[in-house]
Amino acid sequence: MITVAQRFAETLREIGVRYIFGVPSGSMIDYMEAIRKTQGIDFVLVSHEAGAGFMASICGRLTRIPGACFATFGPGATNVSTGIGAALLDRNPVLVFTDEMPKEKRHRCVQMNIDHKALFKPLTKWTTRLMPGKVGETLFKAASIAVKTLPGPVYVGVPSDIGSRESREQDLLVLAAPEIRQASPSAVKAMQESVSKAKKPVLVMGILAAQSNLKPLIQDVIEKFHLPVVLTPMAKGMVSEDHPLYVGVLNHALANIVGQTHSQADLVIGIGYDPVEVNYEDWVPPSVPIVHISTVPADLDTNSHILAADVVGDMETSLHALISLSSMKTKWDLEALLKRKQEMFAALTPAKGSFGPLAVLQGLRQILPFDGILTCDVGAHLHLIGQFWPTPEPDCLLMTNGWSSMGFAIPAAIAAKLCRPDKKVACVVGDGGFLMTAGELATALRLGLHIVFILLSDRELSLIRIKQKHKHYKAGYGTLLFEQDLMMSETFLGIPVLTVSDPIAYRAALEKSFSLSGPVIIQAKISSTEYDDLVLKGNRVQRKFPYL
Repeated sequence: MITVAQRFAETLREIGVRYIFGVPSGSMIDYMEAIRKTQGIDFVLVSHEAGAGFMASICGRLTRIPGACFATFGPGATNVSTGIGAALLDRNPVLVFTDEMPKEKRHRCVQMNIDHKALFKPLTKWTTRLMPGKVGETLFKAASIAVKTLPGPVYVGVPSDIGSRESREQDLLVLAAPEIRQASPSAVKAMQESVSKAKKPVLVMGILAAQSNLKPLIQDVIEKFHLPVVLTPMAKGMVSEDHPLYVGVLNHALANIVGQTHSQADLVIGIGYDPVEVNYEDWVPPSVPIVHISTVPADLDTNSHILAADVVGDMETSLHALISLSSMKTKWDLEALLKRKQEMFAALTPAKGSFGPLAVLQGLRQILPFDGILTCDVGAHLHLIGQFWPTPEPDCLLMTNGWSSMGFAIPAAIAAKLCRPDKKVACVVGDGGFLMTAGELATALRLGLHIVFILLSDRELSLIRIKQKHKHYKAGYGTLLFEQDLMMSETFLGIPVLTVSDPIAYRAALEKSFSLSGPVIIQAKISSTEYDDLVLKGNRVQRKFPYL
C-alpha cells in the first residue's frame, strides 16, 4: 500500500525537490518519515518558519525547480508567509505546505484553525489542497504553475488526517515544460521601428532577464547597437561592471549619477524589466518612449508615459528579431559615460585606513572568490552592495528587492550553500536583520555549513535614521537597537565570533574565517555615517558634471 505521505515524498523527488524546510507538527510526522525513507530528498529543520520560506525561495531561484517548505496550522502558517512573500515578489518558484483541519472541522471554531487558503491567496499564484488519490496530480500541477511565465509560490493545504491513508493513483506524471509563445508581429514591428529611429537609446534589465539564461544574446544586442546598460538591483551580474557600456544600478547608492546617463536617453528598452523593484515612471521621463521586451506585459501608466511597444512572449525570439536590425550609430559620448562611472565608483571607494561599510565590502570582495556567492540583507548596506559589488553572474549575488524583507540574508546563505556546496558563501547583514533570524545560525552549525557571516554592527537602523534626517525629523529616534556590542564573547550559539574594528584585524579575520570548515561570524564594528552621503539619492539628475 502506498500512503498519501509516501506518494507526497516520491512525487516531490520526481519533480526535483531536494530539500523541504520547516518546523514540523504532529500531523506532519507521517510525511517526515516518508521523506526519511525516500532517497534524494531531505527534511531540514529550521529555527523559524519565516527562515524556511526564505530558504525555499532561494532554492527555487538557484535550481529553477520549486523550493519546498512546510509549517503547522495558524502561527506556523503566518510565520512562513513572510518567506512566501519573498518568493512571490522576488519571482522564485516555491511549494508551501501547511497543516489544515480535517474537512469536518475546517469551518468550525478549533484551536489554531484559520482559513489557510484565504491567508495564502494574495501571496501565491494558486492555492489548492491534497486529497488521497490525487497527490501526484495535484503536486505536478502545483509545480508547473510555480515555474511558468512569472515564477512564484503555490500553496498546498495538507489535511491533518490523510497522511497515513492509502493513495491509489496512476503512475507519476512528467512535469511539463512551461509554455512558450511568441510576441505578436505587430509588437515586434513596433519595437523594430522604435529602435531604428532612436539616437540615444538606453537598455535596462530586470529580474526576468536575470532568470532568462539569455545573457550571451543580450550582450550581443548591447554591443551591436552600442547601448548603455542600466540594471535593476536583482539583475546584477548580467553585464560586467567594467564593460564600457555599463552605467550602473537604479535606486541604489548614488543612483543620481546613474541618472545622468538615462536622463539623456530618447528611448528606453526594457528587457525582462519588472516594476516590482522600481516602476518605469519613477525614473523614465514622460516624453521618452519605452519598448518593453518580456514574458509578461508592461505595468505602466500609459496616461503619463509612452509605451512604444509591448513585446510580450518568448524573449529569445523577440531579441533575435531585435538583433536582426541593421547596426546603427548612436550619439552617445562613450568617453563621458566612462568618466561618469569612474566618478561613481571612486565615491564608493573607502578612504585609506578607514573602517566603514565600504572598507568591509571592499575587503570581502578581495578575498571571496569571484564566483563565490554573497547574500545580503535589507538596510543601508544593501544600497552600497547593489551599486558597488562586482558581480560576474546573477546567482553570485542574492538579495530580496521585490519583497525587501529584513532577516533574509542568513537563511538565504544557508540555502545557497546547500544548493551550491562547491562555492564559497558569505553573508552580509546589519544588526537589525541579524536579530530577526539569528536563530538560523543554529541550523547552519547543525548542518556543518561553511559560511562566513559578516555582521555590520553599528547598533542602529541606519537607513531609517537617514530617512529621518532627510525629512528634518529627530534623527535616531526609535532606531537604536542596543547600547553595547551585540556579541560580547568569542562564540555565539557555539559558532566562533571574531570581533574587529580596523582594516588590518578585519583582513586577518577574513583569511582565518575562509580557512575554517564551519560557520563563522565576523562582527565588524563600524560607524554608520559613511552611508549618509551615498544612499537615498534618487534616480533623477541632481547635479551636472563638467564633461557632459
